[in-house]
Amino acid sequence: MDIERLSTGISSLDKMLAGGIPRGFCIAITGEPGTGKTILCIHFIAQGIKEGDKCIYVTTEESRESIINQAKQFKFDFDKSIKEDKLIIIDALMGLEDKWSLKSLTVEDLVEKIIEAKKALGYGRARVVIDSLSAFWLDKPSMARRYSYYVKKVLAKWDFTIFVTSQYAITTSESFGWGIEHIADGIIRFRRIVKGGVLKRYILIEKMRQTPHSLKMHEINIEDGKGLVILGPAGEEEKEEFLLSKGIKK
Repeated sequence: MDIERLSTGISSLDKMLAGGIPRGFCIAITGEPGTGKTILCIHFIAQGIKEGDKCIYVTTEESRESIINQAKQFKFDFDKSIKEDKLIIIDALMGLEDKWSLKSLTVEDLVEKIIEAKKALGYGRARVVIDSLSAFWLDKPSMARRYSYYVKKVLAKWDFTIFVTSQYAITTSESFGWGIEHIADGIIRFRRIVKGGVLKRYILIEKMRQTPHSLKMHEINIEDGKGLVILGPAGEEEKEEFLLSKGIKK
């Protein structure tokens, strides 16, 4: 049986994923700050809007306006999509008094608000980004796995394909607690190194069920007017330097 796949909005990444993300999957987007996680999520939502999906973006670490402005930088008009009832951005950071803001960071309130937004947008295939889910367990990291499971289990019943970001520490490149990676259907991992005084970013598909995905780490760039651009597979020198930067010897 053929698997229905959703485009990420980045054609070269879709090729690495044998055509895209399987419908209904929960995908963990992980990595250190500044590596491209939010930009991938913006591409994913912009593609959903283009294809007529019901799209919801939950932002916990930036304001709604910041997400709109970032999308604009890459020529995606999220303001227009909101006005046309194609997109709802739920602001969980600013504590605003409007309908699409979260007053508290609890997973129950989060899921309830996402379902409310889906009902407002109407029936049909849906995409949701939660950027980041880590914010919901900052003061209780031992609950990360339980919270992640709850979010996945409930939202799966509403025909959502889910992207959730998870912050990794810059110093160790490791996740904070045992979280979304353990219950996710797929993991797209962002990495970074500084080479010759220049920041270089990489993407690696660490896991994707039911998918013969690429196993190679690829170098990426973030370009004005374009967004996330995949430059090609990382060379052996870059791979070795990355491993050494993490204290791993070949």
